[in-house]
Amino acid sequence: MGMIKEFKDFAMKGNVMDMAVGIIIGGAFGTIVKSMVDDVLMPPIGVLMGGVDFSDIKIPVKEASEGAEAVTINIGSFANNVISFLIVAFAVFMLVKVMNAAKKKEEEAPAAPPKPSAEEQRLIEIRDILAKK
Repeated sequence: MGMIKEFKDFAMKGNVMDMAVGIIIGGAFGTIVKSMVDDVLMPPIGVLMGGVDFSDIKIPVKEASEGAEAVTINIGSFANNVISFLIVAFAVFMLVKVMNAAKKKEEEAPAAPPKPSAEEQRLIEIRDILAKK
C-alpha cells in the first residue's frame, strides 16, 4: 500500500504535472509546425526551385520488382523534418530569450530599501531632536 501512496505523491507533484502539460502542448505545437512546413513553406520553396516538391525527392537504392516495392532514401522528407526542427528550435529559443529578459528585468528592479533596525530608528530620532535645538 505504501508504494501506491508514494507513486500517487510523485505523480501529483507540480513538476510532473507541468511536464505532462508541456508534452501535450508540445505535441500539438509539433502538428502545427509540421503543417506550416509542409503546407505553407515548402510549396513556395518548391516553386522557386522549379516546381520541385520536396517530399517527392528520393534517391533510389533498389528498383521496384515484381512483388517488392522500390527501396528509396527519402531526402525530401528529411529536408521537411530538418526545417520543422529548425522552426521549433528557433521558436523555443525566442521563448527562452523573452523569459530570460523578463527575469533579468525583474532582478534589476531596485528593491525597496531595508527598514531601519530599532537601534537605527532610535538614533534617527535622537539626531532629529538634536537638529531641532
